[in-house]
Amino acid sequence: MYESYFGLNEKPFTITPDPRYLFMSERHGEGLAHLVYGITESGGFIQLTGEVGTGKTTLVRTMLNRVPAEVDIALILNPQLSPTEFLAAICEELGAPLPKDRSSSKALVDSLNQHLLATHAQGRRTILLVDEAQNLSRAVLEQLRLLTNLETARQKLLQIILIAQPELRDMLSKQNLRQLAQRVTGRYHLEPLSREETATYIDHRLRVAGALRDIFDATAKKEIYRLSGGVPRVINVICDRSLLGAYSSEKQTVDRKLVRQAAEEVAGEPLPPRMLKWAAPLIGLLLAAILIVGMLQLAPTDEASDAAVVSLPLGERAEPAVVEMAAALPPASDPAVQPDASGGQSTDVIPIASEPVPEPPPLAEQLAGFADSATGENAVSTLFDLWGIRYSPGSGGACPQARAQGFGCAFQRGSWSGIRQLDRPVVLTLTDEAGNSYQSVLAATDDGTAELLVGDSRLQVPVAELLNFWFGQYLLIWRAPNGNGQAIRPGMRDANVLWLRQSLATIDNQQSPSSIDADYFDDGLEQRVRQFQRENRLQVDGLAGHQTQIAINSRLALDGIPRLSRNADAAM
Repeated sequence: MYESYFGLNEKPFTITPDPRYLFMSERHGEGLAHLVYGITESGGFIQLTGEVGTGKTTLVRTMLNRVPAEVDIALILNPQLSPTEFLAAICEELGAPLPKDRSSSKALVDSLNQHLLATHAQGRRTILLVDEAQNLSRAVLEQLRLLTNLETARQKLLQIILIAQPELRDMLSKQNLRQLAQRVTGRYHLEPLSREETATYIDHRLRVAGALRDIFDATAKKEIYRLSGGVPRVINVICDRSLLGAYSSEKQTVDRKLVRQAAEEVAGEPLPPRMLKWAAPLIGLLLAAILIVGMLQLAPTDEASDAAVVSLPLGERAEPAVVEMAAALPPASDPAVQPDASGGQSTDVIPIASEPVPEPPPLAEQLAGFADSATGENAVSTLFDLWGIRYSPGSGGACPQARAQGFGCAFQRGSWSGIRQLDRPVVLTLTDEAGNSYQSVLAATDDGTAELLVGDSRLQVPVAELLNFWFGQYLLIWRAPNGNGQAIRPGMRDANVLWLRQSLATIDNQQSPSSIDADYFDDGLEQRVRQFQRENRLQVDGLAGHQTQIAINSRLALDGIPRLSRNADAAM
């Protein structure tokens, strides 16, 4: 989206680990040296730890690119296994034959030992690399210790490298794991970047992406360090969002103000004047949570996604909106029975299929067929059609066009449950394993199935499968009383306040106020807004922001509002 604007060949701040972008700080250089030592020596354990987002996975991928030809690697990415499952996974990684009785640890170890002896006789060495090792159970850790007993008369047959978060250090410090801890021959803890390294890191990634000039000024880099604490993943998220903000604002340079705006959007709430020192680790934990749970259970303030920013035709930086709700809004009424062409109600009976209905192809295959049509322009146009408004590609971004027609608009990061609770169609950004992005409209969802509109096609996709391709990005528009979705605040006096007061009166089955001050947001109205927010399990702040406006519209049951919980037949 913003790449050509800044003269870049690609996005420089994606969170996907890419060895091309490895920034070799002093700390990362030492960490890589420990990993290289681990694959050139034999025996014992090598332990590399670091906080979430400090670059451990990038170091591992760089190390894997440097593995000598005579070294075999068994890479375990999901260590939450039982001891026998763990042993079987190692055998499968190395190509060792699995015994008939896979439930027997002894049989699995014997098979692995025979394989290691055979490869050793061929002059090969074997490395077992376990990522996310802090998730290993005590039983598996004990099994790992026993694997170091596999040896010849002169050397160990298996070198083990553990990549983990700091919790592993705490685990190994316990008395019952002292035997394992004594076999760790190399330890290194990866620290965040310093302020100077953060500035150099930003410039490094921009240069790799093709930048020919400085895009972030000195104040921006200083602020990024202050907000991120030097954690590379958090730096990437803030920088990516900052570039999007600069592009949307038509600015050639990112300054401190843009960085703070970007950080607020990532965090989902305004930042304090001086962010506390624990804020960066907190954001890092939020990012890790997003990766782990697939954005299923996040609250409004947990929208710090480490997925790349979507390429949608926003036209300007979408204003941050808290759009997650703690509980679903009242369910929409059942759609009315549609009359047939003759004016009567349709009584067609759907015949029972005489043969099994074939399963649809996997979503990845379906998306690959829409590479040309699953664009941001097409998706936004479809979303606008659902609302009965017009989108003109090339005539400005989605949000300016939506606001010009009386709608609020925001690009968001959130959770699936939050979208369900909003009950509005949205543009989803879907990403396949190859990193290809596809824009589609989520038009309806029910009973574990989502209806996607992609190009001119309609797909019925299991939600469980869809969530493997969706990392929290979506574009939302809604009917806004003030035409742009801005929050209605205490102390304001305008027609928006009158709309708010009249809408709440209608919900309460009361007469519309006729007072001369009905358009003034006084203390009484603020208390009513807070009451409404509590009743609908919204954030109770007394402001009629995005989620409150959407909830009010839902309670009013206005015509012409498309909902996810309704049939989307009129969408096409």
